[in-house]
Amino acid sequence: MDYIGAMTDQMLVFDRQQVRRNRDRAAPGFADHDFLKREISERVADRMGDIQRQFPRLLDLGCHSGLLRDSLDPRLGVEWIVGMDPSEQFALQAGKHGPAIAAEEELLPFAPASFDAVVSALSLHWVNDLPGALVQARQCLKPDGLFLGAMLGGETLHELRAVLTEAESDVLGGAGPRVSPFAELQDAAGLMQRAGFALPVVDSDLLTVTYENAFLLMRELRGMGEGNAVAARRKTLTPKSVFLRAAEIYQQRHGTSDGRIAASFQILYLTGWAPHASQQKPLRPGSAAHRLSDALGATELPTGEIAAPGRKTP
Repeated sequence: MDYIGAMTDQMLVFDRQQVRRNRDRAAPGFADHDFLKREISERVADRMGDIQRQFPRLLDLGCHSGLLRDSLDPRLGVEWIVGMDPSEQFALQAGKHGPAIAAEEELLPFAPASFDAVVSALSLHWVNDLPGALVQARQCLKPDGLFLGAMLGGETLHELRAVLTEAESDVLGGAGPRVSPFAELQDAAGLMQRAGFALPVVDSDLLTVTYENAFLLMRELRGMGEGNAVAARRKTLTPKSVFLRAAEIYQQRHGTSDGRIAASFQILYLTGWAPHASQQKPLRPGSAAHRLSDALGATELPTGEIAAPGRKTP
């Protein structure tokens, strides 16, 4: 296993060294906190199973301990899986079951057209240059190869973000970023198009998980390797009183009927294909064989407006 570092990026939203440290620390005990990775890996594998194709060579981008391998249906025809993770410790774990390397998503060490599918479950939300990472994922796909990524979206941990900000303001008189900024659903499709994927599709799920208290939620996040790695985070030690205040606010605002607290995880699913001549193309403007007004049962006005039954036009 080799470690391949990424070039310095100008968009330093995240401290990538801290991302690696967080994941390295989480790796030994990850099996106790891997429920979200396991769940999303299964959902990603289910989506692949809905596609009537086989993918002999697959890249597991951000593989963690290699859980995706266990979820793949044999009918997908996967013969060779390469695991890749920014954490050396996770790459070592995944390497027990097949080839794996430690490398950065923004500098993929693979030749063009190396894989039939690139799949990523819960890793890309820590990438500084997400458009660039998506471009590189497309480039290492064979023509008509599949990209399927699942990443945390903008609604993730909105409860925790709010209570930590308020607690720091109450106790310290100001607040620093403590939870990662996540991509929004409406931006994801544009990112896929910008990266050159054909037939891009983006959708989302919202998962709600309950915990006994906010301290157990934060411990779970550390166990997942999802601790704070925002470059602009507060570098000094945070007083315990901040977390006590945050836990109090969390319970008040997001407590459930059984005395627990709720935490949201929004999952964005990004699907696209490396371009190929056989893929469907959008029709040229003016080439439609049927008129929209006929389909709507309406009258087309000279200005191009449509008068539908029961409606008035200006």
